[in-house]
Amino acid sequence: TLGTPGAVHPNDHVNASQSSNDVFPTAIQMAAARALTVDLLPALSTLAAVLSTKAAETATVVKSGRTHLMDAVPVTLGQELGGYATQVTQAAERLAGTMVRLTALPIGGTAVGTGINAPPGFGAQMANRLAARTGLAFHEAADHFAAQAAPDALVELSGQLRGLAVALIKVANDLRWMASGPRTGLAEIHLPDLQPGSSIMPGKVNPVLCEAVTQVGAQVIGNDASVAFAGSQGNFELNVYLPVIARNVLESIELLAAVTNLFAERCVAGLTVDVERCRAYAEASPAVATSLNPCLGYERTAALIKESQATGIALRELIEASGELSPAQLDQALDVLALTRGGLPPTCTDPTCPTCHPR
Repeated sequence: TLGTPGAVHPNDHVNASQSSNDVFPTAIQMAAARALTVDLLPALSTLAAVLSTKAAETATVVKSGRTHLMDAVPVTLGQELGGYATQVTQAAERLAGTMVRLTALPIGGTAVGTGINAPPGFGAQMANRLAARTGLAFHEAADHFAAQAAPDALVELSGQLRGLAVALIKVANDLRWMASGPRTGLAEIHLPDLQPGSSIMPGKVNPVLCEAVTQVGAQVIGNDASVAFAGSQGNFELNVYLPVIARNVLESIELLAAVTNLFAERCVAGLTVDVERCRAYAEASPAVATSLNPCLGYERTAALIKESQATGIALRELIEASGELSPAQLDQALDVLALTRGGLPPTCTDPTCPTCHPR
């Protein structure tokens, strides 16, 4: 018992060679490293894989591009989804890049970083034992003064979590826009029906997982703001704001991991596409006329677009009526799927075209 002479003492024995000033940040970094490795990175890998699969499935689904929420030149849905997959993959890579600093443990610095009351090599031995027990690459911090006075590794991690949140908000919002409708929105895609969307409007279904993703993103961005401020509040050899840093970083990882898995498995994996509607939007967009610039010039093309919008007459009909380009030339220039491949428009095959074949 504690009253027995020679019993185990909490300070002299249990806490030997340690201080709350090196144990607390060590424990926080270990918890964050484990949560990142076990929970979040696998979830991001799943989401990236699901997005990549959907991108391959929709590689030839042509749709209108949009900039400023206005019609732009065509893209494929596969190109958009592939871009989202890359965003997620790159966010995961940036998060994984924090591990080398996150796994550098302050343990062994004791009270202020000098290692007072700890035997030589204690920090390295502790880090090695912790690495062996957890399977994570923990190692002793190279500079205990920096490791204990400044929780920079956690601030960096929080910043990368914020970056992931920003990317996920963008992806979720794009999918929500594409699924808007069903009659008065874009209705290019359909997201899985997960729950009734209204207590008063029968049959209404909302994009609840997209909205969950964006709300998690908002929370993570707010958490990071607190972590950034807390990280700045170190004084000399210690930062006493570690509790709020720990709480926010660990919550951000937990929320992002959970919502990413749900988003991948119950939303993205089940989305379906209205291929005909996507193509109709692409073909109806005035922006497809961009490919006419080499033959007709920018000013003439712009004038034709304005006339089409004012009169309601299809751009193709106006050009055919003017005799400026033949139906075959228009077929070539206005092939919306071909326009998604980039580069210069196909060479005009009409030898009488004065722009493409000047005399």
